[in-house]
Amino acid sequence: MLTVILTLAIIAGVFGLLLAWSAIRFKVEGDPIVDQIDALLPQTQCGQCTYPGCRPYAEAIAKGEADINQCPPGGEATILALADLLGVEPKPLNAEHGEEKHLPTVVRIDENVCIGCTLCIQACPVDAIIGAAKQMHTVVESECTGCNLCIPPCPVDCIHIVEVKPTVRTWTAELPDPGPVAPHAV
Repeated sequence: MLTVILTLAIIAGVFGLLLAWSAIRFKVEGDPIVDQIDALLPQTQCGQCTYPGCRPYAEAIAKGEADINQCPPGGEATILALADLLGVEPKPLNAEHGEEKHLPTVVRIDENVCIGCTLCIQACPVDAIIGAAKQMHTVVESECTGCNLCIPPCPVDCIHIVEVKPTVRTWTAELPDPGPVAPHAV
């Protein structure tokens, strides 16, 4: 019995070492330009660019299969950043993919009207909607990216777009950098 256990332990150790060596030897490196493009995208995973998420869109841009102006949530700021990164001329947002929102939005569900059909849950690309079948649903607003993909499948029109009110945290993030501040004399 002890011999069998030792034999299996040795075989498991050999296979473990072989797998570890293989993982190091055959490691697939990611494309750094795809990582840089993906970092510039807004990570809404909304699909408005015709790709299923921001990473596939970044990969398509890197391969030259997609243009830099297909992301409505990113808007002009993202287009300019992508143009700068890739060394190409910026273009206006492609209108067939949607229009840029100037204020961020989230969706809210009218809980008195919701019938619990779960169609919005299935449509949400970031799992920001919670609820159960035949029960009222609600939106976790801190997770909602404002892609509005949950609105078309709703059979009772209980989902509404709401602009996110600026807070001190979001407002100050949009202020320009004042530059170096001189120390106060004491």
